[in-house]
Amino acid sequence: MVDFVVETGKALPLGAELTAEGVNFSLFSRHAQAITLLLFESAEKDSPLREIKLKPQYNKTGDIWHCHIRGIKDGACYLYRADGPYQPEKGFRFNPHKALIDPYAKALTGLAEWDIRSCLGYDPNDPAGDLSFSTKDDIRSLPRCVVVDNTFDWQGDVPLNYPLRFSVLYETHVRGITAHENSGVEHRGTYRGVIEKIPFLKDLGVTSLEFLPLQEFNEGEFPRLNPKTGALLTNYWGYSTVAFFAPKGSYAADKTPGGQVREFKEMVRELHRAGLEVILDIVFNHTAEGNEQGPTFSFRGLDNSIYYILNENRRYYQNYSGCGNTVNCNHPVVRSFIMDCLRYWVTEMHVDGFRFDLGSILGRDQKGRLMENPPTLELIAEDPVLSHTKIIAEAWDAGGAYQVGWFPGGRWAEWNDRYRDDIRLYWRGDPHQTRHLATRLSGSSDLYLRDGRKPFHSINFVTSHDGFTLRDLVSYNEKHNEDNGEKNQDGNNNNYSYNNGVEGPSADPAVEKIRQRLIKNFIATMMISLGTPMILGGDEMGRTQGGNNNAYCQDNEISWYDWSLLKKNPGLFRFAREMIAFRLRHHGFMRPEFYTGRDGSYNAIPDITWFNEDGNIVDWDKIGYCMALRMDGSKADILADKDDNDFFIMFNAGNKKIAFSVCDPLGGKRWFRAVDTALSPPEDILLPGTEKPLDMPDCYVVRERSMVILISKSLDTPTN
Repeated sequence: MVDFVVETGKALPLGAELTAEGVNFSLFSRHAQAITLLLFESAEKDSPLREIKLKPQYNKTGDIWHCHIRGIKDGACYLYRADGPYQPEKGFRFNPHKALIDPYAKALTGLAEWDIRSCLGYDPNDPAGDLSFSTKDDIRSLPRCVVVDNTFDWQGDVPLNYPLRFSVLYETHVRGITAHENSGVEHRGTYRGVIEKIPFLKDLGVTSLEFLPLQEFNEGEFPRLNPKTGALLTNYWGYSTVAFFAPKGSYAADKTPGGQVREFKEMVRELHRAGLEVILDIVFNHTAEGNEQGPTFSFRGLDNSIYYILNENRRYYQNYSGCGNTVNCNHPVVRSFIMDCLRYWVTEMHVDGFRFDLGSILGRDQKGRLMENPPTLELIAEDPVLSHTKIIAEAWDAGGAYQVGWFPGGRWAEWNDRYRDDIRLYWRGDPHQTRHLATRLSGSSDLYLRDGRKPFHSINFVTSHDGFTLRDLVSYNEKHNEDNGEKNQDGNNNNYSYNNGVEGPSADPAVEKIRQRLIKNFIATMMISLGTPMILGGDEMGRTQGGNNNAYCQDNEISWYDWSLLKKNPGLFRFAREMIAFRLRHHGFMRPEFYTGRDGSYNAIPDITWFNEDGNIVDWDKIGYCMALRMDGSKADILADKDDNDFFIMFNAGNKKIAFSVCDPLGGKRWFRAVDTALSPPEDILLPGTEKPLDMPDCYVVRERSMVILISKSLDTPTN
């Protein structure tokens, strides 16, 4: 190993920070009695190792252990050992035999070969379980932290930070979008592969990519086989974080130590250059260390009682995450860790926002109770560095918390599962759902108006990674998760889906026709609803998971995008693309305030009016499967700097075609058909300037289980 000099170092910043002469190492542990820095010359398993025992009188400030190593540089690898009390009944689980990952590590290497079972903090053969601990030295099997040089040529890039109301989110997976052999990219399943798909994403027209977790996690943590194929199942979704500051190494084509950091930055820079935002799904609610019988590789071995919410019997963990442990998010030390992490991803990695998995856990106190004003959530919302960053909560957890519509902390947006369920139920044809459709189209004011939030705080989605794809939603009555190896007992049983007469694929043209129509209904409904729409990646081309509604362990063709579907379903892709463009052209669908039902422009027309099929004002107690609305596009009503078009939109979830009475447009204009989901491409959505005037201006026949959008304009005036 090269010559180096150990110096006192400094307490902040935490982690491994390059200096002009070497690297400063800094680590928090309040209850450790001794800390040893394990320094490797490289990532190679047989590379020289030096153990540097930190001296409290020189290398400790408060609860921070630190040193400066002069003579090493980026690419060096390191781990720690922490010695202290092993008293599980008091919450302490120090084990000097366990090598530990730095919670602030910016990159890991060697994770692909990691056997997480080697990190167990106890002897699994001991009947006492966690009462004893393993003395096995796992230093050769554990991934190593990499010292990273953060310098990068951003070429002037900064986060885009589009306002939510002007955004269309696209939930996707870094590997899954290009892993298939027919993806047509050189670097399949990588950050560079995403770069190669930028022309497709630009063509589709979305504004923001919301990536499933890409902070470092262990793909090989499931020792379970696919019962059908015998293949090893893996952690595909990534909701089991190992290192929160480190982008996933296996998603990088560059396999050099730290290469994943550079490649991630390249991806962000090129996406931004193309006008596409980057939003990260981040998992602060639990870690991959699991419960008391899980592995010890980081937080547990450094200060278990601070990082996790423990049971009254402190040997055990509170489990509000459903994954074995719960992060102690409102402990001041953990709160600082969370903020440091978020700021790092924004300032150093240039991301535009975050979606917080099981976000309600960030609102629990140190005993697991939900707080009225959680300091962590408030701090995230009010932090000056994050002030323009998107913050999106999954406003529930596995411990019974459900906070959709009243998530605390100020400016938070929320995944609106009420929108998902109500839109599914309406288009499935369930009775008494039309009034709920109207509420969701209007921005879910029942949820967000009372606490001063806006329509765009509702993230409107019908499908997401967790559940059916749109294609499967209209093709299956039941989930089909047998490949997961859990006897089809995993996944949600309440999908509000309908197979339209045939379970799974069908060769019947009539079945295929109605399925395509319903998919278009879902897409069109999202695009004309107040709120922020989110599309599940692949829905625009008819992606199917074969009825699997919980493909968390399927890193294979079940989850990957099959790009041949673009040729099979060109009309569907065209509809999705044009419907996104339609929304973004018309500010009326992106208005910043809820509808009032009043006339703000003094043209005798309210901002929105609801009709039944006979053209009469809706009686919500008697409404059936049909409904229409007229939206006034006057700039005073949509709160924009110029007028938009007026719209008349009709919905028919029934099984019969209905002749709707259409009200007269204003100002001598005519109604033109822009969208009719019952028609075949390209008539189902018409390009600007090609919309068709109604043959019967006061009537339009809406086919069964379809919707129609009319736009008002003069015969000789192009659409806005």
